[in-house]
Amino acid sequence: MTLNPNTRIYIAGHRGMVGSAVWRALEAKGYTQLIDRTSSELDLRNQADVEAFFSAERPEVVIDAAARVGGILANDTEPYPFLMQNLQIQNNLIDASVRHDVGKFIFLGSSCIYPKFAPQPMLEEHLLTGPLEPTNQWYAVAKISGVKACEAIRRQYGKDFLGLMPTNLYGINDNFDLHSSHVLPALLRKFHEARMSGAEEVVVWGTGSPLREFLHVDDLAQAVVFAMENALDESLYNVGSGDEVSIKQLAEHIAEITGFEGTLTFDTSKPDGTPRKLMDSGKMNRAGWSARISLREGIERTYKWWLSQQYCF
Repeated sequence: MTLNPNTRIYIAGHRGMVGSAVWRALEAKGYTQLIDRTSSELDLRNQADVEAFFSAERPEVVIDAAARVGGILANDTEPYPFLMQNLQIQNNLIDASVRHDVGKFIFLGSSCIYPKFAPQPMLEEHLLTGPLEPTNQWYAVAKISGVKACEAIRRQYGKDFLGLMPTNLYGINDNFDLHSSHVLPALLRKFHEARMSGAEEVVVWGTGSPLREFLHVDDLAQAVVFAMENALDESLYNVGSGDEVSIKQLAEHIAEITGFEGTLTFDTSKPDGTPRKLMDSGKMNRAGWSARISLREGIERTYKWWLSQQYCF
């Protein structure tokens, strides 16, 4: 499809970390017709409400950044809503986009769609080749369904629907709640609060040995804009930084950035999750996108932003 500054673009989940980053990136590129609805204004789990919204607003591009998300604890203790609510949200958006002839649909997922013991680095073709990580399988199954729906639509109708699967994300507007956050923001908060209180120790879940890849959300936003503005050949693309770090190394980096000088202890009774998660983003790199923000710079940006929000003090 041909885009212009007046192309009507609906960003589902525009207030979340990913959606808000995409919004900022699109505004910076000069797009003026950005459509938003808060969850109180539009319940994406309600098919009738979504249908009415599409009939009224007629978006030409839809970017699905709406999801119920959380870390290991939240996924493991609330499996049903992580499965069902994510299915409801994405199914309603995808189906309405097909029926209302949306020109471009970008579905945002997660690296957890790949098997727990997938070969490393993970390629797009590793999807559905082995068992999932048990602690987040419910969310993963929902996201796999979205990926396959986009693939089916592309195959049957020739419509430009595709999925971008980012690695572990962090950045502005991240969730810092210790019950439901992911590892990087949780560690930032724990180490900051430990420094502020004068605590001598910070306890981190697991052994510290799992390897993880992190991507700043502003880099993902640039990938979304790239995918929107270019006709990509396939239905699924990994989006990662290409760099990995152990949880122990990540904790040490965050301790240094936050100024915590106490002891770092690992609670080995808690689960590690997947032992290694590194994505092969070669297809996206060859298409013309690559990450730009280093992990150190990204953590420093995120910490500075969080402090400016005064969330915990």
